This record gives sequence, C-alpha cells and structure tokens, in this order.
Amino acid sequence: MTTTSTPLHAALALAAAGVPVLPLRAGKVPFGNCRSCKDGACGGRPNMKSAGPCRCPAPCHAWAAATTDPHVLTSPVWAPVWREAVAVAYHPGGAGLTVVDLDNAAAVAWARETLPATRTVPTTRGEHWLYRGAMPSSNAVRPGVDIKSLMQYARWLGPGIGRMAVLPAAARALAVKEDTTPAPGEVVSSLPTRATWSRQVATGCRHTERYVRTGLERGLALVRARTESGAGSQAFGVAQFLAAQHTGCPGPCGLAAIGEEITAAAVSVGVPEPYARRAVANGLEAASERAA
Repeated sequence: MTTTSTPLHAALALAAAGVPVLPLRAGKVPFGNCRSCKDGACGGRPNMKSAGPCRCPAPCHAWAAATTDPHVLTSPVWAPVWREAVAVAYHPGGAGLTVVDLDNAAAVAWARETLPATRTVPTTRGEHWLYRGAMPSSNAVRPGVDIKSLMQYARWLGPGIGRMAVLPAAARALAVKEDTTPAPGEVVSSLPTRATWSRQVATGCRHTERYVRTGLERGLALVRARTESGAGSQAFGVAQFLAAQHTGCPGPCGLAAIGEEITAAAVSVGVPEPYARRAVANGLEAASERAA
C-alpha cells in the first residue's frame, strides 16, 4: 500500500492475496451497524460468538464483515462507506494469522526477549508481530500486549519486514492470563474430579511408573507454589514439559490423567477451572506441536 493508494485499492490488493478486509472510519474503528443490524436485531452473523442468521450485505458487525470477495468490496452498498473510510483493517484469524500487538517500547523489549523473531510491522507506539497460525484473541494478556487473531480485527499498516514464523507455544500461552488467581477471600472454582495417573491408563508408556510419578509430583509442587499469581501459566509450562517427555512413547501414556492432576493443582491455588483447563490443554498441545 503506497501513500497515494486509497483504502479501497489497498483492500482489493489484500483481498486478492486472500486476506479478509474491512474499512475503518475516523477514529480508526469499524463503521456502525445498519438499522436492520442495530442492537443485535439481526441475531448476529453465523461465525460470531452470538451466532445468528444475519446475511446483511452492508459492512456491519466489525470483523465479521471482513471479506475477500471483490464484488462485495465494490458493491453499491459498500461504496458510501469507502468514501468515508480513512484506513483498512483485516481479520487476522480469517487469514490464518495471529498478531501480537505490542503497544509500547517496554512491550517490544519483552517480546524480543520472549518470542521467536518473525515479521514485524511498526505502529504509532510499538509494533505488530505477525505469526502464521490462528488462535483465540485476548486483550491485555500482559502490560501493553494484545492478541489479535480469531474474532478480532487489526489495522493494516503495511506488509512489514522479516520472515513470518509459525505461531509458537509461547504466544498461545499468553492467552492464559497471569491474573487468574483471585485475590484472597474471593470464591474459587471447586476442584475438578481428579483422575490419578497410573500404569493402568498408560499401557503404551516406555517410562517406569516411578519416573512418571516423580516428575508429575515435582510439577504439581511448582503449580501449588504459585499462590499469589501465575499459577495458570505455570500449569501450562508443567503440562508442556511433562507431555514432551512422552513424545517418543508408542502410547497411550495417560496424558489425560496427568492433565487432570495439573488442573486440580491449579484450581487448588485459586485458578478458575475454565482457565486451568485451557492452560493445561494448551500445554499438552504445544508439546505435540514441538515434537511434530
């Protein structure tokens, strides 16, 4: 996108490359819904969190309006919107991408120490780091850091520089927020049903029962020690590490039972059960991705 190209021209170029796009109005936000879609009257669009039957041809519902269809982008109903548009946005998840939005210099410095190098796009105050692969979006995963992927839009600021890397487990782990441990006195989730690991559920594991149990107990102790904050992220790390020990086993190794024990440990120190389960599931999955 050059300085002389219009938002529509830029949108058409992106759409031709398979990137779903939408216009942004003054303030760099999506256009509002039409009367038929206002206040949820249409029931939402099929792929939205509140799925519904809406097939409105107008650019309604923010990211859900993003499209790669040039006929839609140049349709009469979109024409007035493009005349007012000041920028273009895209739906990262729809393009199979994840944007780690770094909002300030401190966040950029953190990313350089924590995340693998990838394509970067300068922003007004920080940088966008682009990865191949989609994941759930989440805001404020840490100070100055947002995750923009599925069900979210990002402003198009240019192609960036550098080779785009595959979405790493470290980025997925960001969706498990550090602040999931409630303050003292808050009501926490009840412990999930505990499935204890045993040789009966690990008939294909090449390790001894003592080896597995020793590693698991050490991991559970690390999670239980995080009584103030970070237990969710610790659960992710423990699950990833323990699952990685079994990538060479013919299987099954009873990873589901191991995951239940890690989840129970996280819940015992105040992590809400849904967060704990997500952290553990992401950790187990990350180990599989790394092995692949």
